[in-house]
Amino acid sequence: MTATRIEKIETFQIPPRWLLVRVTTADGAAGWGECIVPKRVRAVTGAVADLADNVVGRDARHIEDLWQRMYRGGFFRGGPILATASAGIEQALWDLKARAVGLPVHDFLGGAVRERIRAYAWVGGDAPADVVEHARERVEQGFTAVKMNATATADHLDRRAVVDDVLGRVGALRDAFGADLDIALDFHGRVPRTVAKILLRELEPFRLLWVEEPITPDTDDALRHVVPPGSSVPIATGERLTSRWQVKELLAAGVVDILQPDVSLTGLFELEKIARMAEPYDVAVAPHCPNGPVSLAASLQVGFCCPNVVIQEQSGGIHYHQGYAGLPAADLFDYLRDPDPLRTPDGYFRHGTAPGLGIDVDDDAVQAAVAQWRLPDPDWRHDDGRYAEW
Repeated sequence: MTATRIEKIETFQIPPRWLLVRVTTADGAAGWGECIVPKRVRAVTGAVADLADNVVGRDARHIEDLWQRMYRGGFFRGGPILATASAGIEQALWDLKARAVGLPVHDFLGGAVRERIRAYAWVGGDAPADVVEHARERVEQGFTAVKMNATATADHLDRRAVVDDVLGRVGALRDAFGADLDIALDFHGRVPRTVAKILLRELEPFRLLWVEEPITPDTDDALRHVVPPGSSVPIATGERLTSRWQVKELLAAGVVDILQPDVSLTGLFELEKIARMAEPYDVAVAPHCPNGPVSLAASLQVGFCCPNVVIQEQSGGIHYHQGYAGLPAADLFDYLRDPDPLRTPDGYFRHGTAPGLGIDVDDDAVQAAVAQWRLPDPDWRHDDGRYAEW
């Protein structure tokens, strides 16, 4: 058997809500990946185990073949659980392959096209509050772009209250920072069509970086009816999509300005393919990543080699990582031997030449932190008791 034969695939459930994957080969080499969908963590770990049954014993260097096997081999395919399980394994395979020859992954994908990638940070939380104070902290950290949720729950007839509330928050940020701070607004698919139509019109004077998921991906075909004709507000979406087959419909419809695929749903190579596919449509890519350090490192490898990647989300200090839903707190650098590759002292990630994904996961720290946490559903409801979009 070859030394690059896959020997073992393990998952590590660690705080604050991360699921790391380690793939080990017969020669003892290891690579790391990261899965998401934390509210279904047992389903994801089970899916990783199921997929591992089909790839353990095979040559770790044949990444595309293994991805095809994971994607097509079960007859029933698609969905976020299988997608994130295969993405975590696939990231680890790229980490292994590139480390074996001492190169960063992006050197396998055409090489670097830039020296740095702009980063943005979150403010405000799920029910946005204190956004000006939080944004000031982000500016002091070096960021020139922030994103916040537009609102908490929103109902179909909440037009006046929700619209005034959102405009007030965005206006407060503009008053405090002028044009020096770029502001992205995430509707999170939770804003009903009746409210989204008004908001997209009323928000135009604020010159937002983008409006994200103005409606749920289930109704993306209605975007053309929600976005006002001639609107200059850039529309971003795609974080819940898992493959080129889903993205091509958005591109063909011409309803998206900025794609936001998540490397821990698509996988690393698929993210690169999606970015290349978006380029001839003049669509930018801003990879989604409110996740852990391995997911971020994998996403950056694509960003360094794709010219239409314009900005990268990162999760440092995000509300989800600070004891969210009663879980233990942890942050972006807690499981790395050296955090510098993921630092953004001036609001930018710097191009690096370290092998693999460009980071070194601290195996001992991961092992010591393993905990069987459970992240509950938020159970958001309207005032009358109906379940609300989260």
